[in-house]
Amino acid sequence: MSKALFIVDVQNDFTEGGALGVDGGDAVATGISAFLTAHAGEYAVIVASRDWHDSTGDNGGHFHPEPDYVDTWPAHCVGGTDGADYDPGLDVGAVTHHVKKGQGRPAYSLFEGTTDDGVTVGHLLDEHGVVDVDVVGIATDYCVRASALDAIEHGRHVRILTDLVAGVAAETSEAALAELAHAGAELATSGA
Repeated sequence: MSKALFIVDVQNDFTEGGALGVDGGDAVATGISAFLTAHAGEYAVIVASRDWHDSTGDNGGHFHPEPDYVDTWPAHCVGGTDGADYDPGLDVGAVTHHVKKGQGRPAYSLFEGTTDDGVTVGHLLDEHGVVDVDVVGIATDYCVRASALDAIEHGRHVRILTDLVAGVAAETSEAALAELAHAGAELATSGA
């Protein structure tokens, strides 16, 4: 039985100073790097996702000049820009697969993305016999939540490393973690 690590959207636009920066984003980036130094060998697959939106158009209604910050957002993570790059505190040397999601439409779960050669995350998990998935990244209440729920729906045992996630807001992040636990995810810390 194999394990996978999902590193969700640890990008400049989602860490401090970015278009949709969350408090604690930089600390999550460096925390994940430290975790990988100690634990990368425990994972058969390490998938890092990035929002990768088109520079033109509204990306299927995802971008809006007057965003509601629920379903619509200011422009962020436009492919090829600094905002779409990984946070400099995140060492991606151990990442086995890079996934881009969005690309002209709203996308929250890393299951909605593909590698540059078109491979889906579901296929990667099946190919490597992955049963257990650990999830870290940004934002707890959006893309981490969606990715973890999809992993559960795909029949995987999911563990959220709560010290290696950061959310948009405390209340919605707590609600997301409670929802994930109710759906069957295990809430743990990276030291456990």
